[in-house]
Formats: sequence, C-alpha cells, structure tokens
Amino acid sequence: MSTTVPTPAPPGTAPPAGLSVGLVHDYLLVMRGAERTFEAIGEAWPDAPIYTTVYSSEDTLGRFEDRDVRTSPLQRFGVRQDGFRRLAPAYPWAVGKLDVSEHDVVVSSSSAFAHGVRKRPGALHLCYCYTPLRYAWHERDLTRSKVPAVARPLMDTGLDAMRRWDRRQAAEVDTYVAISALSRDRIFEAYGREAEIIHPPVETERFDVDDAPETEDFVLTVGEVTAHKRLDVALEGARRAGVPAKVVGTGPDMERLRAEYGETTEFLGRVDDATLPDLYSRAKAVLVPNVEEFGITAVEAQASGTPVIATAAGGATETVVDGETGILLPTGSTAEFAEALHDADLGAFDAHRLADQAERFSRPRFIREMREAVDRAVRAD
Repeated sequence: MSTTVPTPAPPGTAPPAGLSVGLVHDYLLVMRGAERTFEAIGEAWPDAPIYTTVYSSEDTLGRFEDRDVRTSPLQRFGVRQDGFRRLAPAYPWAVGKLDVSEHDVVVSSSSAFAHGVRKRPGALHLCYCYTPLRYAWHERDLTRSKVPAVARPLMDTGLDAMRRWDRRQAAEVDTYVAISALSRDRIFEAYGREAEIIHPPVETERFDVDDAPETEDFVLTVGEVTAHKRLDVALEGARRAGVPAKVVGTGPDMERLRAEYGETTEFLGRVDDATLPDLYSRAKAVLVPNVEEFGITAVEAQASGTPVIATAAGGATETVVDGETGILLPTGSTAEFAEALHDADLGAFDAHRLADQAERFSRPRFIREMREAVDRAVRAD
C-alpha cells in the first residue's frame, strides 16, 4: 500500500515532493514525552503508516487508533509497559523485521532501537533522536550496578555487542535531529554524527494560567519512577525543607521510594490528561532532579504557571530561565533542593511570564520545523 499523497494536498501536509513517508517509533506502550512527541510527528504526516516493535492502543489512550500501525513479530507476546524491558535483547532483531521498503522517506523517533530500521536502497532516513541507547552508553555504569558483581563480565559482553550494533545502525541514518544540546552532544560522542536541534513539542493548550486553582503547600515530580530520574534527591530535599511532595508516574523504583518517603510523599501513579494540569497548577513548584535530555515536564509546569526547580544541566538550561521561570541549582544536590524550597519565595514568580516561556515549545512550531527538516534533507540527498 502506497502512502503517496495525491496532488493537490493541503499546504504542509503532503510528503516532500510527493514522496512516500513511513514513521517509526521504538515501542508504543504508554503516553509519555517521547510518545507525545511521536504523535506530533504523526500529525506532520497524517497519512503515513506507523511502524513500531510493540503496540497497545489502550495504553496509548487510543491516540493512534485511526492510524495504520504495523508491528514486529514481538507483538504476538502481548507485552505491556511493565514487562517490555524483559524483551530488551530482542528489540534489535524486531526493529529489523519492520518492513519499510515501500517508502522513499523514513522518519524514525528513537531513544533506543528505532534508528535501526532498514530502509530500502536509495531511500532517505531521518532520525529524530532523544538520546543514544541509555543503558549501553551514558548510563552503562548504572546498568552494571543493578546486577551482581559475578554477572557483570557477561553484562559487559552484552553491552559491548549492543554498542557495536548501535554504531552500525547509526552509520545507515542519513540525517540526525536532536531534541536538545545535550542530546546533540551525546549523538556525536556515541556515533560521531552531527545533528541539528529541534526541541520537542509541548501541548501548551492543555494549560490555562488564567483559570488556575489556588496554589497549595506541596511540590510535584512527574515522570518515570526509575533510579536514573534521581527522585530520591528531590524527595529528600523536600523532606528536609518540611514540604510535602506528590509523585506522578510509576516504575521499578516505586516501592523503594514509597518505603523511604511514604510519610512525606504521596505516590499517585499515572494520572489522566484531565488531572495532570490541575496538579501542576496547585503545586508550589515542580522538581526536576535528573539531567534530562530535554524535559517536557519542566515546560508543562511553566505552561501551568508553576515555577521549576531543576539541576542546571541538560535540557533545563534550554527551557528554564533562572530567576524568571524557575531556579537552576548548580549541582542538583539534596542540600540545594532543600535550601531552595526553604528560602525561595516561590509565590513571586509571574505565572504569565512562565506561560510565555512555555509557548516557545508549542506543538505547531515543532510540526513546522520537522517538516522543514525533512524537506531540507530530501533536497540535500
């Protein structure tokens, strides 16, 4: 089935020069930042088929129900978000089984394996890259620390093999686009490839500072509850400052954190799109302790008129204006979070200034810039 769009087509929606476009994402099992970004990529090419290793319509809130979604052989296992990591060794094989040979242009959305999709000879592959594969590259030490010492030599062998696979696939990509300066730097370090930057989209229209509820005495974190998110740093800082905390999200670190911080922190799990804006608006601050490649949470907080307290590194330095829309901490230590929460006048931030900053990362801007990037790549090919 061809996805070539007949002429004429609405301005900006047709594939470049009438070429057939296919869209690829690692896996579609949840609607977090990368999946919301991929949904916007899908809006840029609304008739293009979607390819992914595993897919759950229910867990992606029906966002892709009206799309032609094509999956790998792993789909038959019925994997869900809480179990997809167990199939990690199979994903390189699975993404190679995605048949995108009918397309002239392939746009992949990758933080792991999607950039390994095999285009046909002569086709163009543009990869929108969140980060090179975390556990094989910049989080390798953290990955090794999770297994017994006796098993680490075997894990090292596996991670070395994954790096070799990753580099081979990167060499086949024609154009990389990074989500931030940190992402761009990691792409160069891992693959030796240059990349332009297009910041991810944020659904700023979901938030309204003019209709916000009263601020309450709690701070908020939003995101996957895993060790690399460093939530314990933020939660300990809040505890020392005597400020209650709420955590939105789930993940393998949940029970450990609940046992440690359950008396001062409310763990809400996943919340729906109607509930999250209310939580953002009622929080006195949103805490971002991890060094994020971009950090959609920080932008959503600002769109809600809520200041961000974040480590001064990675995406936060591109999305948060220190002293105007939040507070950037030099090292992101527990002591710094505690001090900021104890001493800062969080009510002094101007909600409309925060919302204006968030608009720099709107969805229409992202869709336009992605279309332009693909058009440039096609012309340069």
